[in-house]
Amino acid sequence: MKHIGQLRLRAATYGRIRSFFAARGVLEVETPILSAAGNTDPNILSFHTRFGGHVDAGSPDRWLRTSPEFPLKRLLAAGVGDCYELGRVFRDGEAGGRHNPEFTMLEWYRVGWDEAKLAREVVDLLEHLLVEAGRTFGVVETTYRSLFHDALGIDPLADPVERLRAPLADFGIDPQGLERDDWLDLLMTHRIQPAFPPDRITVVSDYPASQCALARIRPGEPPVAKRFEVYVGPYELANGYHELNDAAEQRERFERDNAKRRARGMPAMPIDENLLAVLDRMPDCAGVALGVERLLMVLARTDAIADVLAFPFAEA
Repeated sequence: MKHIGQLRLRAATYGRIRSFFAARGVLEVETPILSAAGNTDPNILSFHTRFGGHVDAGSPDRWLRTSPEFPLKRLLAAGVGDCYELGRVFRDGEAGGRHNPEFTMLEWYRVGWDEAKLAREVVDLLEHLLVEAGRTFGVVETTYRSLFHDALGIDPLADPVERLRAPLADFGIDPQGLERDDWLDLLMTHRIQPAFPPDRITVVSDYPASQCALARIRPGEPPVAKRFEVYVGPYELANGYHELNDAAEQRERFERDNAKRRARGMPAMPIDENLLAVLDRMPDCAGVALGVERLLMVLARTDAIADVLAFPFAEA
């Protein structure tokens, strides 16, 4: 079997992740892969299937999860406490050198923590795993605003869209339908992220409020999302929030997502009513999702996701 060494690396990494959380009293849980609700994020496509059994089982239309976030939050609302899940997730349309439509996600939640404290734990976990692999990395913490200013001389929170587009002029990007956040994402992926040093962990915090997703918003001028992302070298590994637990506000965000999907000619996704029914009871907490294949690529010193999979999508 090809890549047998990488399969052993994956197994060892799973064991070290589980030991890390066991030592910190974080409970491993398992939640459904199929759901009657979907991910409303217009930038994420979900796989769809249909249940052919008896009608008492609920909606026959089911979506493969793009993350375990919603059921984990339902467990938090039920009082489970600090918890994590290490399992497969699915995203349609994402296949290439660094993407596979099914992959492994590590997602965990810490009750009573904010995003800054959780970001430090993400770094602790990464350093623990990297040391085991005989590698050391420096750590740099910055804000989204400072990152763009230092790299490109741009204020991502205030500059006009025309200013955001200018550094991307040589990439031949079709501007049709692109909004402010799309240009910011392109600046990150095309200009900023590739320049991150390969031996550095970069923690970026205080994202634009328009990119809050399921995070709380910190008031200010301008307000910012209580969100962070962690990069190892040029790889985006983790995305975390100080989690919103306001069901009315979350419903409005889901509905805005679906309105944007319809404007783009995409189908609206069924909203997770089970989550919204309990979200107000979810304790104050922070959560983060980490892409395990990206982590394994760093550990294995490879730029190809196929190298850390038993069989990539084209061979599945």
